[in-house]
Order: sequence, then C-alpha cells, then structure tokens
Amino acid sequence: MMNTLIWNCRGAMKPLFRKTVLDLVEWHAPMLMVITETRLSGARVEEMIESLPFDGSMVADSIGFAGGIWLLWRTNMMHVEVLASTEQEIHAIIRVRSQSLSWIISAIYASPRFAERCMLWDNLKLIATLHDLPWALLGDFNEVISEEEKAGGNPICQRRVRAIMDCMSECHMMDLGFSGPKFTWTNKREVRVLYNAD
Repeated sequence: MMNTLIWNCRGAMKPLFRKTVLDLVEWHAPMLMVITETRLSGARVEEMIESLPFDGSMVADSIGFAGGIWLLWRTNMMHVEVLASTEQEIHAIIRVRSQSLSWIISAIYASPRFAERCMLWDNLKLIATLHDLPWALLGDFNEVISEEEKAGGNPICQRRVRAIMDCMSECHMMDLGFSGPKFTWTNKREVRVLYNAD
C-alpha cells in the first residue's frame, strides 16, 4: 500500500513548519504528501519546497493569504502526470513505479466562497466523466453536509448542501471518515474536543 500523507498546515511560514514536515516524513515515510492552506506563494514556495525531502512538486498558489495546495512526491518511487490545476485543486494520475496500477488523485482546498466552490464541483464532475481510473479525492472541501458536522452558529444552508451532494453523487464519491478531533476549527470560540471513535 502506498503511503500518502495529507496535512492542512494553516500557514507555511510558521516557525515550526519545516521541522513539522520533516518529523511527519520521518514518522510516516510517505511517497506522496499533500499540504493544504499553505498561505504562501511565489519564490518563497520554491525555497521552502527545495528544503523538503521531495524532488517532485506541483503547486496551486495561495491567493493573498488564503488557500494554497502543494502536491509533493518522490520521483524514484512514483510517476506523476499532472492533469490540471486551479487555485482550488490539483488533479494528477499516479503510478507507483513498483506496481502497474494507475489512479487519480485530486488534492482539494475549496474556496470559502460558495460561487467559487460551485466551479470546483463542476470541475470534479468533468474529471469524473473524462477518466475511468480509481480516484482519491482528499483535502478541505470547506463545506458541511449535516448539522452534526458543526457546533453552534447559523443553520446549514440547504442550497449549499444540495450542491456538494449533487457533486458527490455524480462523481460516485464515498466519504471514508476520519480519525482524530471531530472539530478542527473553532473560530476562536471554546469548543469541547470530540473524537471519532473509528
């Protein structure tokens, strides 16, 4: 099984960013790593990536201080053919060099703005119609589909739920769940820490 690691870092310029990436690589030995919400672009991205233990990369730059996706891999272990990218997504065909199986990875960091997320949902539907390979979609979709996925605040918007559920249905997506804290963002409000028992 190929070891893939995804990390929502919320800022690549944090003082411990590089050390944290190196620690994660040492502990998990990933062939492929996706880092989202890097909040970094331009020459600073190239400088940071060159200091990491991956020699293949594709970057979707952040817009100002929002977003950013890095797809990093080890070229001696896998071949990566990037199909397309926008500021919200990177799509690539992956072939592990020791295996004959190819598959698609979609690294996602969806916009906080609904209209832009709708463009992402349309792009995902297009990818689904163009390819018939196994497909892993991972990242931050910036959307909730049930009240249980949030604590407090306004009720969820059913129009937004219908948009992502339509995309999930057309793309034959299946949520594989998670482990760790149920809520990962608090808007600086105090929240009880809940864990998924799976």
